[in-house]
Amino acid sequence: MSIISMILVVFVAFLAGLEGGSAVLLGIVLGGMMAVDMGGPVNKAAYVFGTGTLAATVSSGGSVAMAAVMAGGMVPPLAIFVATLLFKDKFTKEERNSGLTNIIMGLSFITEGAIPFGAADPARAIPSFILGSAVAGGLVGLAGIKLMAPHGGIFVIALTSNALLYLVFVLIGAIVSGVVYGYLRKPQA
Repeated sequence: MSIISMILVVFVAFLAGLEGGSAVLLGIVLGGMMAVDMGGPVNKAAYVFGTGTLAATVSSGGSVAMAAVMAGGMVPPLAIFVATLLFKDKFTKEERNSGLTNIIMGLSFITEGAIPFGAADPARAIPSFILGSAVAGGLVGLAGIKLMAPHGGIFVIALTSNALLYLVFVLIGAIVSGVVYGYLRKPQA
């Protein structure tokens, strides 16, 4: 078994231990995990866990865990847009243009749009992304919002148990992340 496989097994076992407990705590953990490495093993462990809950929850209207996963995964790219919009002096013109592209990526549940920002400034970007994603996931858990699709972002919003509130929670997470990241980032020359 590879190291990555072992990490995935440990994370999924940890998440399974949280299931059945606090939906808020599970949402916070899953949402935050989606932003740790934006497509890497931690992100994938959360995603695999979320998708694994779908089959058992179809008859009850979907999975809160999957809803938290998708909300958390949508936040980092949307946070880039928020940061580049509110803190223009801290981003180059090219980065601000990338902020616009990240709207589409975030709404499509493509977390990887934030990777260039996370890689360029990991000490400021990644904790900011984790914070906002955890907030979004926790709010989804608190409200008990369910999702019946494993992917799709805005395109499957009708498959949530409360589309409007879900979008509000994703927006809150993106604003939290974007403001924190923009505030922490150093101005660009």
